Amino acid sequence: MKFLSSLVFPFLLLVTIADCHESASRHPPFWEEIQNFKEADSKSFPARNGVLFAGSSSFRLWTDLEAVFQEYHAINRGFGGATLVDLNRYADDVIFPYSPRQVVIYCGENDLPADTVTAQMLLGRFKTLLATIRSRLPNEPIVYLSIKPSIARRRYIPLIRQCNHLIREYLKTQPNTTFVDVFSLLLTKEGRLRPELYRADQLHLNMRGYEIWRMAIAPHLIRDSANVN
Repeated sequence: MKFLSSLVFPFLLLVTIADCHESASRHPPFWEEIQNFKEADSKSFPARNGVLFAGSSSFRLWTDLEAVFQEYHAINRGFGGATLVDLNRYADDVIFPYSPRQVVIYCGENDLPADTVTAQMLLGRFKTLLATIRSRLPNEPIVYLSIKPSIARRRYIPLIRQCNHLIREYLKTQPNTTFVDVFSLLLTKEGRLRPELYRADQLHLNMRGYEIWRMAIAPHLIRDSANVN
């Protein structure tokens, strides 16, 4: 019996570990980051009726975003390298719990490197996300930041231009939405990329780049009328 026990226990341990790994692998992308948001919220839930910033790593890496927009009670829920599909999947986790008075979105850039996504497909994904948001937040203002250019993804710039154009034109037909062009702000007057605005990865913005974003975004943010003197 002792011999059998010495064989069975290690086997059961291996099976348990394998089951855990298999279970983890079944989670969708960025699931752990979403759980981290939930854990943080359980300890200190952000005040509702704030301005919610939702999207991909360009928000996630803007580490002082909430401080920069503190007067608007900003909540940063940028995660991973989120695509529009990911943001739509996690809307119940990163958008709706906060009952925001306004939503600012930066997402779509990470959809493009799949090399199978066309401008029309990306517009379709954006429409799906907007419909999801409107199902629960029918009237709240939504700000969409255009997909930015970058050195690391310069070959996608023609496609980015197409996507931005389609989304801009679509939002013209949608009430309470604003399209903010941050694409052109990151280029020189001659239309060239500005390496000094990017981190070493040549993909994400550095603080100089984020300062440009701050100035572009701020005029479109809505203050909490209850706290206006």
